[in-house]
Amino acid sequence: MNRSRKKISLHILLITGACWMLLPFFWMISTAFKTQLEALKFPPALLPNHLMFVNFIEAFKQVDFSRYFINTIIMTSGTTILVFMTSTLAAYAFARLKFPGRETLFALFLAMMMIPMPVYLVPSYVILSRFGWIDTFLALIIPWSVNIFSIFLLRQHFRTIPQELFDAARVDGLNHFQILKTIVIPLSKAVLITVGIFQIVANWNSFLWPLIVTHSDSMRTIQTGLAYFAQAESTNYPLLCAASTFTTTPLIILYFFVQKQIMETFARSGLKE
Repeated sequence: MNRSRKKISLHILLITGACWMLLPFFWMISTAFKTQLEALKFPPALLPNHLMFVNFIEAFKQVDFSRYFINTIIMTSGTTILVFMTSTLAAYAFARLKFPGRETLFALFLAMMMIPMPVYLVPSYVILSRFGWIDTFLALIIPWSVNIFSIFLLRQHFRTIPQELFDAARVDGLNHFQILKTIVIPLSKAVLITVGIFQIVANWNSFLWPLIVTHSDSMRTIQTGLAYFAQAESTNYPLLCAASTFTTTPLIILYFFVQKQIMETFARSGLKE
């Protein structure tokens, strides 16, 4: 009986925490469908009297959100593809190849994760400026084509694959690239999807870097465009919430499609040696 009560109490606590976390999203969506008068009303109403779908159309027309979406998709796609390539190769090398200084080099890789972004913003900008990449997709994509956490996550997973599979592949005459293609990647679909999701979310929500390396309106990403829109419509709360809603909706939809793979990654391979 005691155990049952504890379980019920835990579930109530978790449900309460989930509702508390979802409250800002509910309020954002609710305000997106309100009129300006309803948004400023006190005490505030939880639900609008009439659904104002026109707020979404009006917000989309205020600035060139279609261009921002295209720029963000190009940046996110390019970065994610490059991260898949670099992370898979590096993780395989750290997990399965034996070479002098392997563990030391990997430790240095992990140590780089502790360097805060503001430290390398100025040197990165100077380098990109000398390359002539400022205000181009190269500046948005190339500097983020390597992700240390992705290398770490994939390495930990590759180490859990039975050594017998690699030995059998070597006996069959397969080289390292063929082993990656026929054994490692097919057995790593869940963790690769997780890496992709982390990368997509990080790029979609990226604000500071695109703000620094892009100058023209035609190169703005969704988050920088939303920031400029918020400055222009700082008191029009329904339009602000409408813009915030349709910029976050793609990530929410994506999560519902891949949440199973994310949970599987941490449950089965995760961070264990």
